[in-house]
Amino acid sequence: MYLGFYPETVDRQKIAWVGILLTDTDLVWHLHRYHELQDNDTWANYTAAIQAKYWNEREAVDTQLKLGQLRYHGSIHTYLMEFRVLNNFAGGTGKALREKIDLAIHNAVLDMRFANYLEYFVDDEGFLQATYQAGLQVEKKKALKQGREQSKSTVPSGSAKRDDKRKKERKKEEKRSKSARDTRGKDTQPRDNKDIGSEYRGIERWPSRSAAFEGVPVSKKRGHTRTWGYHRCGQNGHRAAQCYAATTLKGTNLPAPPWRVSAGT
Repeated sequence: MYLGFYPETVDRQKIAWVGILLTDTDLVWHLHRYHELQDNDTWANYTAAIQAKYWNEREAVDTQLKLGQLRYHGSIHTYLMEFRVLNNFAGGTGKALREKIDLAIHNAVLDMRFANYLEYFVDDEGFLQATYQAGLQVEKKKALKQGREQSKSTVPSGSAKRDDKRKKERKKEEKRSKSARDTRGKDTQPRDNKDIGSEYRGIERWPSRSAAFEGVPVSKKRGHTRTWGYHRCGQNGHRAAQCYAATTLKGTNLPAPPWRVSAGT
């Protein structure tokens, strides 16, 4: 990079400049080469020689293994940055480079790249750029879906409370409607006194409580009113004005109410 600012620099100057940066055994190697070749050395031959001297074959093999183990984990930027750093030393190109990347990235990135780019690339850089753009699109799409799911699941607390209240009200209304349907059309005369409290509660048959007890034997009246003061027939669960039982629980006949209506009205 430094020499790029001085394109007029000749080979002898470039070699001398590198030499002054070396120390110890590296400097010894440089001086030995200079004494042998003098001005006959070229920059191309010198750079090739220094690269061959310092090429670490074991490190190159390790780098190839690292490239094969490198995987895409959701960030195409991070993956390709790590790939480029390793590949600068490994020197992979062409088919070998592309196979390593295709095996490492997710199918979604492959599908996006095939959908947006023809699978013919002039050079490796075009291939890397296409893979990078495809990865970005996949990651943006995934982030958008996650954001939409989170917005659906996040409901303001006030709205949630109102929804719960509406649900409870609907359930109560459905229960009342079902109860009305079940009781609508039934005969006003119950099959036995046990049904009076549950089936006909809330329907007035007598104009008043005192009217409901007219005609009831005094002994029965006292017995039924001593504890609760409501029960004309002795059955719990309803008021005296709602009672139209024909007999008490003990079988004593009772007067019929002045009028009867359907249990559902």
